[in-house]
Amino acid sequence: MFELRKKWPILGRHQQAADWLQVWQDLGRAPRTIDAYARGLAEYLELCERESVDPARATRAHIALYVRELGSRPSHRGVNVVALDSGAGLSSATLQQRLVSVRLFYDFLVEEGLRQDNPVGRGRYIAGPRGGGRQRGLVRRLEKLPWIPSDEQWRAVLTVAAAEPVRTRLMLALVYDAALRREELCSLRTDDLDPGRRLVRVRAETTKSRRERVVPYSATTGVLLSQYLMHRGMVSRARGGLFLSESRRNFAEPLSLWTWSKVVRRIAVAAAVERFSTHTTRHLCLTDLARMGWEVHAIATFAGHRHTDSTMRYIHLSGRDLAERFTRGMEHIHAQRVALLSAGAEDSGRPR
Repeated sequence: MFELRKKWPILGRHQQAADWLQVWQDLGRAPRTIDAYARGLAEYLELCERESVDPARATRAHIALYVRELGSRPSHRGVNVVALDSGAGLSSATLQQRLVSVRLFYDFLVEEGLRQDNPVGRGRYIAGPRGGGRQRGLVRRLEKLPWIPSDEQWRAVLTVAAAEPVRTRLMLALVYDAALRREELCSLRTDDLDPGRRLVRVRAETTKSRRERVVPYSATTGVLLSQYLMHRGMVSRARGGLFLSESRRNFAEPLSLWTWSKVVRRIAVAAAVERFSTHTTRHLCLTDLARMGWEVHAIATFAGHRHTDSTMRYIHLSGRDLAERFTRGMEHIHAQRVALLSAGAEDSGRPR
């Protein structure tokens, strides 16, 4: 909690906010989740102080003011932003994330008896004279197709990666083969691998859904793994993290998420495919499985999703893929109809 207050001093001036975040910490939520909650709430509390309003007595009008401010705020990344979908600088997903923090904070105040209601709207099912419907939340939720590279862009990335150290090449191969998230990849341990059967175990505590899964990897990745394990032995022979840092400052320590992100970013820039990120390979793998005809439930199991709805958001069939499927389907239907017409012509030529 001290680190959060040091990062956002405003949390130290609002005891209720500090108490709420402490509850989440005590419940064992991931540090990155706590950090995201703290950031969203700190920004809202700053608005409350500027408006001279007690957060416990804020109204829906103050929430609306916060939403307007978020919607017009320029991105802190400036020229490094690759794509914007909010029209201002913060994406729809970021706006939703900020509001979740505030919504959960007010849920806490209601449960503690400090408020009668939650001023942050929720999209929820409501009944009406013409049937049921879904009430809109404060921010319209936009769901965009995930970006995946074209074949040419993917080859450009691989060409640059081919000159990278074996650790980087193995990480790229493994993250694609097994559709791993960044946290899952960097958290792999030496005992999570089964080289004999070419399987990797993704431990529950490292996954977003807290569900363990075992997934295969290719023979090519197996060769890279053998090469890397020989190299790793020169860095450290101790069991533990699979991917180790070789920098002077963190030598033989597990590779951090941020270091891996920097490596991928450097490769993306060198390949002139700047939209390529640590999550792109996961999107590409799941989409490729769909292209190969895998059932959506099998893909969901492979990806570690609890629901197929999540899987469908990850699968991105391009216009070309859909056009090819449409053409194949239409050819089949066309053939059937022509056959029926031919049969009809034959029947019409028979004496009656």
